Amino acid sequence: MVMARGSMALGHCICNPRQPCPCDALINDDLCPCAGERPDSGTGEIRLTRLVKKPGCASKINRSDLSRVLEGLPHYPDPNVLVGVAAGDDAGVYKLEGDYNLVQTVDVFSPVVDDPYLFGRIAAANSVSDIYAMGGRPICALSIIGFPIEELPHAVMAEILRGGIDAMWEAGVSVIGGHSINDSEIKCGFAVSGLVEGMGGITNSGARPGDQLVLTKPIGTGVLSFGAQIGRVSEAALALAGESMAALNRDAAELMLQHGAHACTDVTGFGLAGHLAAICEHSRVSARLELSAVPFFAEAVACARHEIIPGAVERNRESYAAGVRVMGEGEACLVDLLYDAQTSGGLLVALPPEWVDDYIHAMQERGHEETSWIGEIIEPGPRAILVALGEPLNLIGEYREPAPAEPASVVAQTSCCDDPPVLESSPACCGESGAMSREETVPSNAQQAAETFRAMMKAAGEPGLVDARTKKLVAIALSIVEKCEPCLKHHVRSARDMGISMEEIEEIAWLATSFSGCTGRMFYQEQLKELS
Repeated sequence: MVMARGSMALGHCICNPRQPCPCDALINDDLCPCAGERPDSGTGEIRLTRLVKKPGCASKINRSDLSRVLEGLPHYPDPNVLVGVAAGDDAGVYKLEGDYNLVQTVDVFSPVVDDPYLFGRIAAANSVSDIYAMGGRPICALSIIGFPIEELPHAVMAEILRGGIDAMWEAGVSVIGGHSINDSEIKCGFAVSGLVEGMGGITNSGARPGDQLVLTKPIGTGVLSFGAQIGRVSEAALALAGESMAALNRDAAELMLQHGAHACTDVTGFGLAGHLAAICEHSRVSARLELSAVPFFAEAVACARHEIIPGAVERNRESYAAGVRVMGEGEACLVDLLYDAQTSGGLLVALPPEWVDDYIHAMQERGHEETSWIGEIIEPGPRAILVALGEPLNLIGEYREPAPAEPASVVAQTSCCDDPPVLESSPACCGESGAMSREETVPSNAQQAAETFRAMMKAAGEPGLVDARTKKLVAIALSIVEKCEPCLKHHVRSARDMGISMEEIEEIAWLATSFSGCTGRMFYQEQLKELS
């Protein structure tokens, strides 16, 4: 309170001389905002996933952009680097003296769940997973956190860090320091160091034809996190996904070493298809996946069938679909789940055929019931992934149809582009006939404001230097970006009356999607169904 008392002596705020001191906060609550003091509002009502644009590993930079950045960076050869950037593996390995070598990794991402403590645990489990994927033993870590400390209670940040430290302690890892950033968007992760026996541990380059592929956790956390942001997924499914993400891959790593694993990677931001593609590329082999055998969260399957798909799926598909060939009959929409960005996913292990059953049995005995055989390494050569379609038989959790779409007003508040909310009580923002059906109950000054607004919108839509057709298409795009239901319906109808084709409307809708993200696309498709 030194700053506050000094300000009181001056009669004005030290930070802002135009503001008197004491201010209302100091008078009423004995708190000085200039000194960083704020009321502790607790953590219960803060939903972390609503405060970020892209949850979890979906926030990572996609492979194609990352490759373009990395390809121009200098490479300085060091004989002590056993596994480095060029290997594209889960972690780096540096040669030490003796029987063990140093394995290091770092991982940071935004909240994938609302509970701060659980988010911290997931961040830790995800970060340490890269060490496990290399067959290493993690020993110490540094925390990394970005947090809007001037906007959210200190207790929220403390809970995130407490969750991470607890999970690291469970893994036998000491958190020996860290770094914090005052950031507008929450993110957390850890830089982890470990030890690995031998020259480089288990890498993603050792898979051989005939090896069997085993996955130790279910797929679908990215879809479920996105569905939760827009209110379409049940709390039960989120709790199940949270439990899976917070689970350590320690048992999976320990047992794969005992069962002669040839290759391994953990499944995270590039999805199952992307991480399997890395094994195929670095091992110079091809693989076959049985879609029916892959463990999927049941509600993630339901979401895929209703086209509730996050943008990370599209980015991963762009990067990896060229190497994926789909065979047989079945629901092609479920292939999207193979591109779903996982947060703290399981290990994807390539094992000799004779050890597969024993490995799965040992994992299940330790409580990892979802561990499943999903396919095999088939041949050297084109480095392709063959996906055999089939009814998904390995569903985790209860299958539920997605909840009805939230009103546009709610979706706008949770959009990935921070759209301003569209309030249900607001007057319609276009001149649609009948849009103001509640006019009789609106005060006269509100009626006058609505009429003035209509007149402005009508004048804005009149042809000038820009022709009326172009302006109408722009109006459709803006309606999608703002997720305004009455506007979109009105402008689509009037566009059709003007002779604008659905092909033109579809093209402009994709342009709007590039600004509004997947929530904008879903909003457009739902409104289009009603119009049809």
